[in-house]
Amino acid sequence: MSNIFGAMLSLFGNKSTEQVPASIYDFEIASIAGDTIRFSAFKGKKILIVNTASFCGFTPQYEGLEKIYQLYGNSLVIVGVPSNDFLFQEPLSNKKIAEFCKVRFGVTFPLAAKQVVKGKNKHILYRWLTEKKYNGYADSDVKWNFQKYLIDENGSLVNVFPHQMPPDDPEIIKAIENRPI
Repeated sequence: MSNIFGAMLSLFGNKSTEQVPASIYDFEIASIAGDTIRFSAFKGKKILIVNTASFCGFTPQYEGLEKIYQLYGNSLVIVGVPSNDFLFQEPLSNKKIAEFCKVRFGVTFPLAAKQVVKGKNKHILYRWLTEKKYNGYADSDVKWNFQKYLIDENGSLVNVFPHQMPPDDPEIIKAIENRPI
């Protein structure tokens, strides 16, 4: 029986035993287009990581995310991470997600391939984002689609914004601009 379990783990991967990198800049994640998003390319910029879904009441936030990406593109990168973890609101394939985001919202910011963002099999990036022992900031749970994690220019997690907070909320803009809240 344990041989079958071991074979299944090697086939499907056991995300809970992966080594979590110490720095956000050591992460790589598959992109929706089939290549790789390397966080090392974002050194010196703020990074806003957002778990997304195409069929959610918050899906129109893609438009606001694109607006702030265009406005702050020299100092901010947004990485969308599609996930089907909340009421199956992201059932589309990576190809269909990319098409939907481009056609419906004009998304140009990087999109990861669809990932698990909660539970024991969450992507290793989300282990770093949600566990204080890795991120040095705070423990958190991904509560719904469009939760936002802000990394500063030095690679430190500095804020977690709830899913219902729109991307252009004054609190998020102040954090992006380094203004006191």
